[in-house]
Amino acid sequence: MSVDTVSLSGWGRTAPTTAVRFRPRTHEEAAAAVRGRGPRGVIARGLGRSPGDAAQNAGGSVLDLTGLARIGGVDAGGALHCDAGVSLERLLRVLLPLGWLPPVVPGTGRVTVGGAIASDLPGLDHRRSGSFARHVSALELLTADGEVRTVLPGTALFDATAGGLGLTGVILGATLRLRRVATALMSVSTERAEDLDDLLARFTSGGDRLPYASAWIDLMARGRATGRGILTRGEHATPDMRPAHAGRTLLSSRSGGARGRFRLPGCPPVPGGLFGPASAALYNEVRYRGAPRARTGELRPVGAFFHAADAFPDANLLYGRGGLVRYRFAVGHGQEETLHRVVRRIAARRSPAVRAVLQRFGAAGPGGLSFAAPGWSLALDLPAALPGLARFLDDVDEEVAAAGGRVCLAKDSRMRPEAAAAMYPGLAGFRELRARLDPTEAFRSDLSRRLGL
Repeated sequence: MSVDTVSLSGWGRTAPTTAVRFRPRTHEEAAAAVRGRGPRGVIARGLGRSPGDAAQNAGGSVLDLTGLARIGGVDAGGALHCDAGVSLERLLRVLLPLGWLPPVVPGTGRVTVGGAIASDLPGLDHRRSGSFARHVSALELLTADGEVRTVLPGTALFDATAGGLGLTGVILGATLRLRRVATALMSVSTERAEDLDDLLARFTSGGDRLPYASAWIDLMARGRATGRGILTRGEHATPDMRPAHAGRTLLSSRSGGARGRFRLPGCPPVPGGLFGPASAALYNEVRYRGAPRARTGELRPVGAFFHAADAFPDANLLYGRGGLVRYRFAVGHGQEETLHRVVRRIAARRSPAVRAVLQRFGAAGPGGLSFAAPGWSLALDLPAALPGLARFLDDVDEEVAAAGGRVCLAKDSRMRPEAAAAMYPGLAGFRELRARLDPTEAFRSDLSRRLGL
């Protein structure tokens, strides 16, 4: 096991801190690192894709699990056991030629299985499939005493671990229930919406006939165009949908990743950020006008459909030296006016938002700190150095909380502890369970200290 001292941050690059990093290759090495932790505790870390500080531990230890990356075989019922350090991108690449997919596919493949469970990530078909942990039939959890436990769904420890951000222990491995697919293609429908009302109506008009759905919103548009966007929906293509030139190849690992990778080799962050209000507005205008008014039946590779954002892995460098803040919140059905007000406030402020994704959620999972709940979710990226951003988002927090909504903890880098307590009624029970299982607070992170989790 290698050990070094490093400065770590989330993908947003907003608040780097220094920790001792352990890189175990076996469960025994991981247990030894937990038993030998210092007074500041330890937290697990995967690929560092969380935008905030959930996988940082200032002055303490961080357990880098990317060396635990074994993938087992798939049984006849579609069950697979794998290590927690396996990325979803690799899992998709291995499974797709076999006719299987991970149970939930979020918007990036650069997340580990352990991170997907600890964040209880939702995918684009949450209304049908729920979040990631719903499809975990067992997990191996390294607890504060250095022991490895098999934890099953329906138990208090499983529910606290799903969405628990690594604070109940270190997830070392999991058994997943996979999804069978017949091809490596998606049949995709795209349509433009003139404003937010039109966009919400289009989301709901088709029901769940096409299970995967998300929309890009132009948060720079104002007036009658406020909240306009592009809705993208999809379903798994059947063999009869494949193009004639595809021949007999229906499943291919080459369809498992995003098309192309546009890197900035050795490039530091753009000093002031690439996007100001004028350039962001122009980009959004071109993107909106360049989308089809309505198109159905377009065939795309699975990876290009789910992980389009991974084609530009260095996008976080474009937000300036201060990094980016990813703000993701959800409000329930019946609270659409709150969503309208937030969108109007962002548009009026002229914040340079080019990434803004709207989704519709279904039933909540059992995790006390899981984010997804029935209603609407909006995620957007903003330059962290924007003047007045902290106060502005604090005000939005209050509006979201007043509507019974919540901000995603796994993405957060700046929320106040009182806001988190107001948004997550299960937080008190989570704290009590942690106190019983881990009275010395072996598992800690910068996020847990900041929010009092």
